[in-house]
Amino acid sequence: MHANNSVMKTSHIKKFLPIASVAAMMAFALPAQADNWRGWNIHPNGYPNTVALEEFAEAVAEQTEGRVKPRVYNNAVLGDQSDAIEQTRNGALDFANFNMGPMGPIVPETNVFSLPFLFNDVEHMHAVMDGEIGERFADALEEKGLVVLSWFDSGARSIYNTKQPINTPEDVRGLKIRVMNNDLYVHMIEALGGNATPMSYGEVYQSLTTGVLDGAENNYPSFESSNHYEASGYYSLTEHLIIPECLCVAKASWEKLSEEDQEIIRDVAQQASVRQRELWVNSSEESRQIVLDHGVEINEVEDKAAFQALMEPMYESFIASNPGTGELIEEIRAAE
Repeated sequence: MHANNSVMKTSHIKKFLPIASVAAMMAFALPAQADNWRGWNIHPNGYPNTVALEEFAEAVAEQTEGRVKPRVYNNAVLGDQSDAIEQTRNGALDFANFNMGPMGPIVPETNVFSLPFLFNDVEHMHAVMDGEIGERFADALEEKGLVVLSWFDSGARSIYNTKQPINTPEDVRGLKIRVMNNDLYVHMIEALGGNATPMSYGEVYQSLTTGVLDGAENNYPSFESSNHYEASGYYSLTEHLIIPECLCVAKASWEKLSEEDQEIIRDVAQQASVRQRELWVNSSEESRQIVLDHGVEINEVEDKAAFQALMEPMYESFIASNPGTGELIEEIRAAE
């Protein structure tokens, strides 16, 4: 009886072995499961950054042959920027387009970008961020869990208001100007004699129409796409803030990739940066024409030196509070 049981067991095992072998071979033959990346984006559909990010996601999926499949979630549906920074740092999100303005609490070095009139113009910012100084900022971000793949543009921010053109600092005096929630931006407007009002972006339009605010500050595409131009008849090219943005990947997600896929994705990100900057220039021109056609008065600011001079105490205070930044500021200003 025992012998027959033994024979039956052996026979059963022999019958099972071919099936197991086939299953094992099929498992090895199957491709690895795709890595589905979730990407955060604050901007709406059609915005230059959104278009560039979606093209980036499509190109990555194609060139990695589906090993990485990114998807971009627009309009900040996955949380505000502060939340998204933390989610990307801890790997809950895989990639994102972040402005450096709110990055200061995580990477203090990036606070330097919030200093008014740091860059001469947008081209100067590109030269700085695409060079050795940009690499140093990328290293600082990577230490905090964010791998910078390329740098995006966000144009130059200028003051717009409901009252009058801004040609001199005196024209800002007494105006209630919305700023982002950052002490440096508050000090900037106060240095010009204005009343700085930190406020969420979504509240600005109504506040302009009701007189709670006299003005705000932003770039052309945001001024137009937010419809703030409907309430603000004057846009003055102070160009006081030029803040770079990054296309960043969570370090945890990055380190899971093969070297081959890292190289592919970094290359695609560089192409996305070129594309985003081209789109930004086109979008800025289109937005400028839209607000002009609506009757907004746009004026150049001939004497920016008068504005810059009033920022010197802010620079002195910033450097005193952030040792070592004086040399960095000089390097940035001297970069070509």
